[in-house]
Amino acid sequence: QVQLVESGGGLVQPGGSLRLSCAASGRIFSINAMGWYRQAPGKQRELVAAITSGGRSNYADSVRGRFTISRDNARNTVYLQMNSLKPEDTAVYYCNGDRVVAETSPGEYRNLELWGQGTLVTVSS
Repeated sequence: QVQLVESGGGLVQPGGSLRLSCAASGRIFSINAMGWYRQAPGKQRELVAAITSGGRSNYADSVRGRFTISRDNARNTVYLQMNSLKPEDTAVYYCNGDRVVAETSPGEYRNLELWGQGTLVTVSS
């Protein structure tokens, strides 16, 4: 089964740090871009950061300078280092894999978009 599995969420005080991880599993041959989105209660899902297989990254204005996205292509894993966390960063964070080329059944290859199950980040004192 081809899927993304996230870890690393939790409760942290304002000004603290957390590191999220997301690993893709299954018979995967390539992933174009991987990224992190978040959705706060009552708000739409928004892009936090994304990174291409070549290492180019982009960030939402609200997190630039505080968050860092990185990627291990050999492990099909993406990370989000979050520093100087603020209460407004509280949300469910979702990992995304764009243009994932995977073998979904023997001899069948598909181009997929994948989402993780989400991990809750709560920033509160």
